[in-house]
Amino acid sequence: MNIMKVVLLLLVTSLLLFQTRTRAEDPSLQTCSTSANYTYGDKFETNLYKLLASLIKGTSTSLDQFYSNSTGKDNDAVYGLAQCRPDISTEECQSCLISFNEEITKRCPNSKAAILRERACVLRYSNQRFFSEADSSPILIYYNTRNASDVPLFSQQRESLLHNLSESAAWDESKFMTGSINYTNSQVLYELVECTKDLRYTACRSCLQTLISVIPEGKSGGAIVTLSCTIRYDLYVFYDSALPPASVEASPPPPSTNTPKTPTDNGSGSNQSTVVLIVVVPIVFVLLLLLVISAYLLRRSKRKRSKTWMYIGPVIESNQHGVSSEEGQKSELEFPAFDFYSIVSATNNFSLDNKLGEGGFGPVYKGKLANEKEIAVKRLSKTSLQGLKEFQNEVILIAKLQHRNLVRLLGCCIERQETMLIYEYMPNKSLDWFIFNPTQSTLINWERRLNIILGIAQGLLYLHRDSRLRIIHRDLKASNVLLDRDMNPKISDFGMAKTFGGDQTEGSTNRVVGTYGYMSPEYVIDGLFSVKSDVFSFGVLVLEIVSGKRNRGFGHHDHDLNLLGHAWRLWNEVKTLELIDISIGRPLSTSEVLRCIHVGLLCVQQCPEDRPNMSHVILMLSSETVTLPRPKQPGFYNERSLAEIDISSSNVNRLCSNALTDTCIEGR
Repeated sequence: MNIMKVVLLLLVTSLLLFQTRTRAEDPSLQTCSTSANYTYGDKFETNLYKLLASLIKGTSTSLDQFYSNSTGKDNDAVYGLAQCRPDISTEECQSCLISFNEEITKRCPNSKAAILRERACVLRYSNQRFFSEADSSPILIYYNTRNASDVPLFSQQRESLLHNLSESAAWDESKFMTGSINYTNSQVLYELVECTKDLRYTACRSCLQTLISVIPEGKSGGAIVTLSCTIRYDLYVFYDSALPPASVEASPPPPSTNTPKTPTDNGSGSNQSTVVLIVVVPIVFVLLLLLVISAYLLRRSKRKRSKTWMYIGPVIESNQHGVSSEEGQKSELEFPAFDFYSIVSATNNFSLDNKLGEGGFGPVYKGKLANEKEIAVKRLSKTSLQGLKEFQNEVILIAKLQHRNLVRLLGCCIERQETMLIYEYMPNKSLDWFIFNPTQSTLINWERRLNIILGIAQGLLYLHRDSRLRIIHRDLKASNVLLDRDMNPKISDFGMAKTFGGDQTEGSTNRVVGTYGYMSPEYVIDGLFSVKSDVFSFGVLVLEIVSGKRNRGFGHHDHDLNLLGHAWRLWNEVKTLELIDISIGRPLSTSEVLRCIHVGLLCVQQCPEDRPNMSHVILMLSSETVTLPRPKQPGFYNERSLAEIDISSSNVNRLCSNALTDTCIEGR
């Protein structure tokens, strides 16, 4: 039975090597403070041991394998955190941290600050409060001696993926992201980035960017480790301990077991060896098969637990005319992250019966949370490239906006390759469902329509003047005005919005996006946008609300003008009251309606400098004592397609612009 013992010993040894192979290669960091020490038996030491015990216990009960705490006060206070990577099991995490708990005071005796980071775990304490502050000193650099076969290509792909992962990890609650990219036809580059979970977006991103900047060039693999964050890259999957690294060469075949018979061998001994081999080989094969299956299942379970990489992008995207870096870094978005399964349950697994509609971002569903709260869920379409940019803008712009006439963002869900935004639910749908529907339009009388007009104006004024940054919506239309239970309007869909910082009043783009019929002439033709672009859209909305007709696609038996042209014609013929929607009914204030039409025509004037700003609009709508100027010709009032717009030199003055540029038009 000696052969059996040897085989089993080899099998057990292989199993142990198999499970620890990748983990042993994880980079490590040990730092002990020499500037501040405590003495044995003092209050700090007592607080330290209490803290370490609480960190181990807290991490064991934490779903995200992270816990931070502090004990004591004043000079005896000690702060600490413990964390494990999401791609290791709870058992591995606890084993690692318990070991650290025993080791850290031995490796760093009497130190008032220390950190151990290895085996995908980190344990840190200090006499100074360090939570939420990135500490990228010291930096330890590990790298392979092997060089990449194509250094420029390798560097480009490594940098691109690392930057994307860093942005995503900084945003994500786990502060951990993995990703891969095809380096060559036969090689895949794998990367991992991680911050301690106490860091917010700006601190985590800054820490990771610091590490990226010191990566050695040309090496096919490496790791950069510091106190608050770490990055790693290589040409094999190093963040999955279930399988050995793909780059490790296969072991040479074992020596032959058919040893020659010695003179002392006899027939019975030979037969016994044959029997043992016949029995052992199938057993070994079965055990190896079970080992492979177990490893595969373990690998799958760990991958399910780990986050899938998704690039969200910077929280504030600065440009030469945009917000300053100081303003941008203030955007620490703190709003709830919803659990994926709670959203699945709330929407009845995204049932078609719960679907409210669909936009450029993707479908929108009604949902009801476990606490009976009704929500609206915007689900990013996997085929929508535009939707990802819209998601960025929604998060950036609306997360901290608070106004009664803006829809409220409750949180988001970024999980299992899904990206969703969760809003307060608006039971009365959107404005277009009422004013353009012959049946529903009778439900909103003039008083409600005027209240809606004033509410939209108040919301725009907040965006243009009263919010921290000047925000241009760029896609204001009837379907983007939602109505709550009391028919109060709330502006929604900030996917196309732009921000202005400082004294900036206008911007330009070569990629015009929006909805035909609501876009101003200078925006469609020159790509110029400003607060006056939104004023134009508001004017279109006012005329639509009063008339119950759409601007784009409007038809009349007497002419080929659109709604703006029709209103302008009636104004000049002193027949303005003919514009009023007959479903409004009576009674109504004729003077109020005429004033709204007048203001609407002022807002849609062709030249932006002729249009009023929103504060003046609200003043004109709210006070009958304010004298209104005579409106000038509207922009795009004849409903011709862009291909038919005459922009020859004889007509340039009509467009209030001397420098028309080629623009990519993308209507929705």
